[in-house]
Amino acid sequence: MNHPTGHQATDRQLVELVLSGDRQAFNRIILATEGLVAQIVFRLIPNEEDRKDVAQDIYLKVFHHLKGFKFQSKLSTWVGRITYNTCLNRLEKKQLDYFLAAERDDDGKGEPSTLVFRAPEETDQRLLRKELRELIAIEIGRLPPLFQTLIGLYHQEDLSYQEIGGITGLPEGTIKSYLFRARKMLKETTLSSYKKETL
Repeated sequence: MNHPTGHQATDRQLVELVLSGDRQAFNRIILATEGLVAQIVFRLIPNEEDRKDVAQDIYLKVFHHLKGFKFQSKLSTWVGRITYNTCLNRLEKKQLDYFLAAERDDDGKGEPSTLVFRAPEETDQRLLRKELRELIAIEIGRLPPLFQTLIGLYHQEDLSYQEIGGITGLPEGTIKSYLFRARKMLKETTLSSYKKETL
């Protein structure tokens, strides 16, 4: 078999290489998915030491279950699904609730609007944008873990609703509703915090 290198390897080729004993191929799977894994683990697991254990557990599971991967989704989505479920299992063991304030609510209508902040004309625009980015990052960290995860997957990992559904098992309509509510909460808390800081 030819050994594809770099980005030339398809999911199927990488899996076949790993199953044939190629350790470098598994390292490439890790490199290709570690951003996605970190995004989910960081948002759902609050304790730093737990995060390290969970990440190791995730890739052990990926390695041991790779022969059962059926190529019905992208490999990264499958790894994301293992990551998400592993995090939920850890939360259940620790008796933590990943929903917290994210109770089910499917009556969100229409496409969620994007966050828009209008800056005073006399304010330095670059400084204000930097302050807002920092403030938004802080406020995202205060959202319920599920909302943080969905925002990270959609806005930072650029995953589609379908891909996020493949990872979380949530219907697309629910994902849209949760993202709508997450953005609404984020906009309200960010604007509130910004007003307090400018007083």
